[in-house]
Amino acid sequence: MKRFPRLAAYGFATLALVAGCLPAHAQESPPPPAPENSAINGELFYILLLGELNSAGGEPGIAYQLYLEGARKANDASLYQRAIEIALQSRSGDAALQAARAWSRAMPDSREANRYVLQILLALNRVADTAEPLKVELNLAKVMDRGAAISAIPATYAQISDKKLAASLVEQALADYLNDPAVGVAAWTTVGRMRLAAGDTSGALEAARRAQALEPGAPGPVQLALEMMGPKVPLAEPLVLHYLAGKPLPELRMAYVRVLLDAMRYAEATQQLQLLTTQNPEMADAWLVLGSLQAQEKQTDAADASLQRFVTLALALPPSDGRSRGLARAYMALAQVAETRKDYPAAEAWLQKIENPQDLLAAQSRRASLLAKQGKLAEGRALLQSLPARTPEEVRLKRAAEVQLLRDNKQYQAAYDLMAAALAQNPQDADLLYDQAMLAEKLDKLDEMERLLRQLIAAKPDYHHAYNALGYSLAERNMRLPEARELIRKALEFVPNDPFIADSLGWVEFRMGNRDEALRVLDDAFKAKPDAEIAAHLGEVLWVLGQRERATSVWKEGLQINSENETLQETLKRLRVKL
Repeated sequence: MKRFPRLAAYGFATLALVAGCLPAHAQESPPPPAPENSAINGELFYILLLGELNSAGGEPGIAYQLYLEGARKANDASLYQRAIEIALQSRSGDAALQAARAWSRAMPDSREANRYVLQILLALNRVADTAEPLKVELNLAKVMDRGAAISAIPATYAQISDKKLAASLVEQALADYLNDPAVGVAAWTTVGRMRLAAGDTSGALEAARRAQALEPGAPGPVQLALEMMGPKVPLAEPLVLHYLAGKPLPELRMAYVRVLLDAMRYAEATQQLQLLTTQNPEMADAWLVLGSLQAQEKQTDAADASLQRFVTLALALPPSDGRSRGLARAYMALAQVAETRKDYPAAEAWLQKIENPQDLLAAQSRRASLLAKQGKLAEGRALLQSLPARTPEEVRLKRAAEVQLLRDNKQYQAAYDLMAAALAQNPQDADLLYDQAMLAEKLDKLDEMERLLRQLIAAKPDYHHAYNALGYSLAERNMRLPEARELIRKALEFVPNDPFIADSLGWVEFRMGNRDEALRVLDDAFKAKPDAEIAAHLGEVLWVLGQRERATSVWKEGLQINSENETLQETLKRLRVKL
């Protein structure tokens, strides 16, 4: 039977013509082309007309019954859809399910009808009842589309509250596909995603392994492994590395880079980016991230080359918000490189290229820093103070930029006073409490610093920076060292791979006389993040252990990274070392 359009598509002119109500002159116009045959008849037309009138008149229940009756008479999918639509608009999920099931029974080969049944059951949170329609969905999918249908299952069940039930049900539905060469990878990957959503990380890892065993070069299992990768699931990373050893998609290597950056594994991220830019030199984003890392590490020549390569590639792309933000990031980093070289005119020239209004504050903060480095701190502050601030968030960011400017230029009392005013307005703001504590430490107000940090820990027990700062400050003063170590270990529970917190742990171990352990921890921290302050501590441990040649080598490397680092300069002065 030929399908016909929903009644609403006819319009008033069609209705009038059917009723014979048009004026005579209109009826005398040239006849229109002969219409296609339709399944509509007088009885069905009347039913549908009444249905629309009742729907418009605020009687959805009657409209629903009329449309469902019409759908059954005409055996037409669009009328079943309209009945479901009316039921859903009137928030009658059971009626919508009844219509969807009637449609599915009338047209058992209709994948669309079965999908409505599945989706309505999920919307009603009747998860256990979805087993059969889920199996039907997979059976009705064409062979070439079945893998995609399987991969779509986690998104279909994403809003379900009982994740364990959903995972169990999906796994049962996929049982016949897990060893199918055509869709086994998709099936195991979906099982893994459902297990992961249910909190079963070990089960998800096993599913990812099975999927990768079926097809080592498949991207699905490695995407799942990347989502799990971290301290709690360390065995996920070998799956990623196994995939990357083959012929990986550049997007997945880039995803691995982002995971490494989140874990503060900067050296490994840089290695992966160097591989990526060698194998895929046209991948603009990789050059931007690599250049930003190199700028952060004061590798000025390398950073300049990488960032300029990104700019060339990005300018060749069509204009977009992402392109604009990427260019702004690159120009900021290039200004940072020029500033490191003390080439202030070049830094200003890069900043002038930033056109994205979202990056105005960052650009002006960098300009203020340039002014301060040229002895114009007051002008830099005035520049920041003149910036518009239309929202509380903009006010906060503007103030933070001014505090940072003052801190960078050792104006600690002015920064402390500015932060105190902000804290008085927002006494529960964790970031403000932490920043004020760090400024108190700079002013040698150590009791005030400890009070603020303990207040912060009590208010926000997962604020790991507070544990680390308090533990390190105690270690620096050679006080309450066992307590200091426990505080730092607590911080590491939240961020196990943070090289700066590892540096704190190494330093407290050294203060406690555990020199070999201190050397091990600090060595690992410096390898993970070459930094001037870590170099200061590592070098001192090596010096005390008699490894003076290596100590001087580490200190020299630290000076190359940041010759102005206070900790490193103080260490060299105290130990009377001239490099």
